[in-house]
Amino acid sequence: MSASEPSELLAARRRKLESLRTAGVDPFPHEFDGVEPVAAVRTAHTGLGAGEETAYSHRVAGRLAARRGQGKMAFLDLVDRSGRIQLQARADVLGPEAMEQLLALDLGDLIGVEGVALCTRRGELTLRVQRFTLLAKSLRPPPSGHYGLADVETRFRHRELDLIANQDARALFVTRAKAISAVRRFLDAEGFIEVETPILQPLYGGAAARPFTTHHNALGRDLYLRIATELYLKRLIVGGLERVYELGKDFRNEGLSPKHNPEFTMLEYYEAYADYLDVADRFERLVAFVAAEVGYAGPADFSPPWRRETLAEAIRARTGVDIRSLRERDALAAEMRSRGLSASEGDTWAQLVDELLSKHVEPTLIEPTLVLDYPVELSPFAKRHRSESGLAERFEAFAGGIELANAFSELNDPDEQRRRFEQARAHAAAGDVEAQPYDEAFIEALEHGMPPTGGIGIGIDRLVMVLTGMRSIREVVLFPAMRE
Repeated sequence: MSASEPSELLAARRRKLESLRTAGVDPFPHEFDGVEPVAAVRTAHTGLGAGEETAYSHRVAGRLAARRGQGKMAFLDLVDRSGRIQLQARADVLGPEAMEQLLALDLGDLIGVEGVALCTRRGELTLRVQRFTLLAKSLRPPPSGHYGLADVETRFRHRELDLIANQDARALFVTRAKAISAVRRFLDAEGFIEVETPILQPLYGGAAARPFTTHHNALGRDLYLRIATELYLKRLIVGGLERVYELGKDFRNEGLSPKHNPEFTMLEYYEAYADYLDVADRFERLVAFVAAEVGYAGPADFSPPWRRETLAEAIRARTGVDIRSLRERDALAAEMRSRGLSASEGDTWAQLVDELLSKHVEPTLIEPTLVLDYPVELSPFAKRHRSESGLAERFEAFAGGIELANAFSELNDPDEQRRRFEQARAHAAAGDVEAQPYDEAFIEALEHGMPPTGGIGIGIDRLVMVLTGMRSIREVVLFPAMRE
């Protein structure tokens, strides 16, 4: 292909646009009502045999994806969100002028069609075009299937091209929408109410992460994009709402990876009078419900109960390191190095444990698994374990080698929470940029009394990854963050 051909293609489409306007055709009309999804048309004629014709007329709309034949009869493919259908254009039905106009359209043009259903001798459901309307003239050629499927950079930077070229991409994001809808139906049926808390926050909290900072001109103050909804949702538990959930965007100023996007979708829900084991049971039922609702047919079995093991057992089984007996930072680091494992000099004891988990345990957890009972040092908002010293009542859920969820028996003792904030403040002073800031407003809320509460955060993007078999979060986010 010569360097001049792309500009020539664009110029040719521009000339067609002007010709249409000169001929009195509006290339961008206002509407085309009564449209049926292609999938619904196909369903209506499931039993139609080869060579059969009907008297049923349908109105469909979509993008021209292929054209075969010329002269007195031609076939075209029309694609909408739900699928593809063949169109039959005949000069004796449309008339010579309309036939010529239809065949002069470019691939990628959007059209509306009214046609009668039939089945060709080859068994292909087809609409015989009776009338058509140009709905939007495409001034750029559509991506080929290879272009849309293989050029990863273009797929993510220009998702619209990926969706045009790739039926699987369209289906994936329909699945994502179904999963989110199923989450809401499940929680609504379980007596939870959906709420909205601030995205712009005067103080970020609820997770160990660096925030994005912005400035509010009218207030004359810096604000933060939230890194979690946890602390606001627990204040609603204090207020008596008892079962609440929020499904929305969180933002963390961290690196990019197959599992991390700085803007991501998180579900958090909290219920009064429950502990982390109650939350685990409900979580397992939720994921099984969502998997069934989206038609998951992959290798994982999400049926409750999931496999369970403690964090200490999981680390020892995979690395030989016993974190319960190595409670000092230097002792743990020395043991890790003696076993050929990396142990960064600047990491705290808690960060070393987290590295053992993320590098040596998480990738092995392919089967749906709950890992329970984390050290208190890793769990600033979780209640201390009722029977195991030094541990917190916390679990994380894994499947497909990635973390899906994080849950606690929530800490509701304001004095203990204040001590944990003070510890985090000391870590921040020592250089931990992800340390939880001190939140006095949250402490004051706890001092009004929060009932025993269980809570969980579930990464929706990661859940969709597991349900669709994707290995990168960028595949399941419509417009992921990209480097320049």
